[in-house]
Amino acid sequence: MRGLLDPVRHFAHPVDVIGAIAPHAGYLYSGVTAAFVFSRIRVPGLVVILAPNHTGVCDAPGGASLWESGAFETPLGPVAVDAPFATALSEACLLVAPDHAAHQDEHAIEVELPFLQTLRPDVRIVPLLLAWDSWTEARTLGLALAQVVKRWAEPVLLLASSDLNHYESAAISEIKDAQALAALQTLDGAQLLERCRRERISMCGRGPAATLLAAARALGAARAEVVDYRHSGWVTGDEGRVVGYAGVLIT
Repeated sequence: MRGLLDPVRHFAHPVDVIGAIAPHAGYLYSGVTAAFVFSRIRVPGLVVILAPNHTGVCDAPGGASLWESGAFETPLGPVAVDAPFATALSEACLLVAPDHAAHQDEHAIEVELPFLQTLRPDVRIVPLLLAWDSWTEARTLGLALAQVVKRWAEPVLLLASSDLNHYESAAISEIKDAQALAALQTLDGAQLLERCRRERISMCGRGPAATLLAAARALGAARAEVVDYRHSGWVTGDEGRVVGYAGVLIT
């Protein structure tokens, strides 16, 4: 992780943020973008991670699959799940329920953890996988999440895990990615989801990102800054079929 973080730290002035969006592809492809995000954040002790459900496995009735206690194991050691916050969130929102099956083969949360551990070794997480991309659900969960954060006794970082458009040419993906990022920069979750549907932008974490935007606005967010953008063609040299990555900070 330090091999990714250290080269970008001279660009960084870590600050407190309400939320962030970081990619979750292989580090070879999206690690630099993630490093630009995490190097700019003063990571608090508690991070709520909102990620897409790639596998389709979901036993949570409301589609928001929570791992409610214990720890996630990584090569850097365990990352504890904050059980009190997880309980408070599940009580505040009926969409949220414990669902270990959804997490078993999912990568979108785990890819973020070594960055957090490197910058904050005692970090605790609340991991959520979202199986929907509807504004109704995103707004409901986002507002509930904001209410829990407001009454929590310590700072909380909200982190959405998402890549951008998938498997189209670089020329097309760059246009589609710019459209998605423009919606993100207005802090408009409903517009982000509508734009992804209308323009067929295959941003996998659009539901988590919209949920984050709903929560962030309720928490007083005023700005979303894109701190890095690139796509897989920059690494492979193949611009015929790329995946886009962006890092966003919300303050």
